[in-house]
Amino acid sequence: MPFILLAAAYLMASDARLAVNPNDKLLPSVQSFVDAINRLAFQPDPRKGTYILWDDTLASLLRLGIGLSVATGFGLVAGVAIGLLPLARSAFAPVVAVLSMVPPLAILPILFIVFGLGEVAKVMLIVIGVTPFMVRDLSMSVATLPREQLVKAQTLGASTWQIVTRVVLPQTLPRLVSALRLSLGPAWLFLISSEAIAATEGLGYRIFLVRRYLAMDVILPYVAWITLLAFMIDWALRHLSDRAFDWQPGERGL
Repeated sequence: MPFILLAAAYLMASDARLAVNPNDKLLPSVQSFVDAINRLAFQPDPRKGTYILWDDTLASLLRLGIGLSVATGFGLVAGVAIGLLPLARSAFAPVVAVLSMVPPLAILPILFIVFGLGEVAKVMLIVIGVTPFMVRDLSMSVATLPREQLVKAQTLGASTWQIVTRVVLPQTLPRLVSALRLSLGPAWLFLISSEAIAATEGLGYRIFLVRRYLAMDVILPYVAWITLLAFMIDWALRHLSDRAFDWQPGERGL
């Protein structure tokens, strides 16, 4: 119902503005959206011969996937180490706490200087922006595990590696999926920001490219498409968590 009401409010506002000025670009008509989507998604680009929307989507999803994969790997390893090992906690927990307070977008120019204007800088912005949060979240999750489980495992002769693989990881992986879901929003923000500054393709690049022409018939469908992609990824992760960790309380349906 809220989405229906929002769409109805837009249609009424668009009709009112277009009735006064048929060339108004702020609130395009539905037909303008249809024409823009057909041009970008179903008609090849005259210069490249490719479909712009799908090329932009593939480029953005590739950057997002690589960035989140690297951040998830680092977050899991560092989070378990800091949460389980006192030596690692005393050495690295303060460093991670400080790094998590650094605004990632503030260091974007530094990343472009160090890594250039290619793909590495865009991926690194996602990694730097997401990893500290995941490390802190997972380390706190590991630290809250019942100490009795660790003591009993050590009493039975389990090594540190066996404690990690048989006690810690099975109880930490559900939280890892939740942390990844919570990181999707910031990751998209970092991706769009980096593409807006230095890119030749991507969803963020296209939005900031056409903004100079006030092409709301392109910008709004791209924003809706990004939202749909983010929702689908979150939906897939949620159902993965529900199926793989159905024993975990408090995670289902969120």
